[in-house]
Amino acid sequence: MSIEVRVPTLGESVTEATVATWFKKPGDTVAVDEMLCELETDKVTVEVPSPAGGTLSEIVATEGATVGVDALLASIAEEGNAGPEEMTLRREPEAAAPAADGGDAIDVMVPTLGESVTEATVSTWFKQVGDAVAQDEMLCELETDKVSVEVPAPASGTLTEIVAPEGSTVDASAKLAVIGGAGAVAAPAEPAPAPAAAPAGGGTKDVEDAPSAKKLMAENNLSSADVQGTGRDGRVMKGDVLAAMAAPAPAAPAPAAAPRAPVAAEDAAREERVKMTKLRQTIAKRLKDSQNTAAMLTTYNEVDMTETMALRKQYKELFEKKHGVRLGFMSFFTKACCHALKEVPEVNAEIDGTDIVYKNFVHMGIAAGTPQGLVVPVIRDADRLSFAEIEAAIAEKGKRARDGKLSMAEMQGGTFTISNGGVYGSLMSSPILNPPQSGILGMHKIQDRPMVINGEIKIRPMMYLALSYDHRIVDGKGAVTFLVRVKEALEDPRRLLMDL
Repeated sequence: MSIEVRVPTLGESVTEATVATWFKKPGDTVAVDEMLCELETDKVTVEVPSPAGGTLSEIVATEGATVGVDALLASIAEEGNAGPEEMTLRREPEAAAPAADGGDAIDVMVPTLGESVTEATVSTWFKQVGDAVAQDEMLCELETDKVSVEVPAPASGTLTEIVAPEGSTVDASAKLAVIGGAGAVAAPAEPAPAPAAAPAGGGTKDVEDAPSAKKLMAENNLSSADVQGTGRDGRVMKGDVLAAMAAPAPAAPAPAAAPRAPVAAEDAAREERVKMTKLRQTIAKRLKDSQNTAAMLTTYNEVDMTETMALRKQYKELFEKKHGVRLGFMSFFTKACCHALKEVPEVNAEIDGTDIVYKNFVHMGIAAGTPQGLVVPVIRDADRLSFAEIEAAIAEKGKRARDGKLSMAEMQGGTFTISNGGVYGSLMSSPILNPPQSGILGMHKIQDRPMVINGEIKIRPMMYLALSYDHRIVDGKGAVTFLVRVKEALEDPRRLLMDL
């Protein structure tokens, strides 16, 4: 019996991950809960444990592949059930034709492509008909709309036939090639097609770009020189073209311009070039996707923190003594936002196709910086919690976030987010939305400034507030009203007690 290993739930608004590292390879014995691979998202690194003991018979998503939630990663043959049919690329059920030396001919089949994927394009063949191949050596690469899949040889022998040439579309059960028995040297029944010429803009590049990438480049007047390839040997994939299309165009492009300004030799010797991690690449992609998807706009206001600071100072010792947790500013802001969301519910809603989904609850995301990157643990039903319960939840989740112990469930389901750049000294910034949410509040540094109060200039502790919102669902009036209600609640915290 074959057990499927699938991508676990990745977290709030996270729909894909990158396969960073495989700790096992096909044929290895694995135990229950033993770590098989590691996935990277723009928020966390996720280790994938083995759901059963047995033999790792198939790796569907190789290192570097991008996979969606619940996509198939691998298959495990349970102990006592491993057999030839469980290998990564399986034999045909029918008896195979004899090879030139009398050995079995093994059909190379399309591996499992993943959840809801029914076809793929053969992007590159690494071997030609007549080549000797070793077991698990890469034969070709397939490209789907979700991932790139490298196809290894199921056995050693000679590649005697290529059934699906480069550029062809194959379904999930199609035959790709035939391998003759070990030592066989059969005459090719159908020669492998010669690789197509490189695109005109590709320069001296000697690897073939994915067919879907070439088609997309042609449709958008791009060449390989305009796109940074991330596939094997620098090959341009469809996702690379999409990323290049999303990037801002240079102000005055020159036909043969270098990708960066010339650097003097003495300066170049002092530079350090470090490849972006998969995690950082994913963060960059998701932030850009957020800007491209939502009609994002930011409105600003400022709040006089005098009354909130005075109230906190007056009760913080008694509060900590009674509740066992310190009284911070985040509970005041959380309460103020919950109060404002009741009046302006569209800021707590999301767009689903042509529908608007209003949330009659507040699951508050509190952005937290960690050594691994930004994470957003969610405080569920924050609108029903007391100050002490909010502070306790923030303290507990913040500590576990810094220790890297947050579960995926704790970062799911947020309806609104608060981000506090003030802890790093930020005076003003525009936070980026956390899709599919329609609003995020940015807090900033509290700074003494001269203010006119009742005709007199006084020094007051002031903070700039920023609300970024999706203008597709939130109008300017609603956004301004929300921010004003937050301001009013913080400048007179008694309003929170009286629900005013």
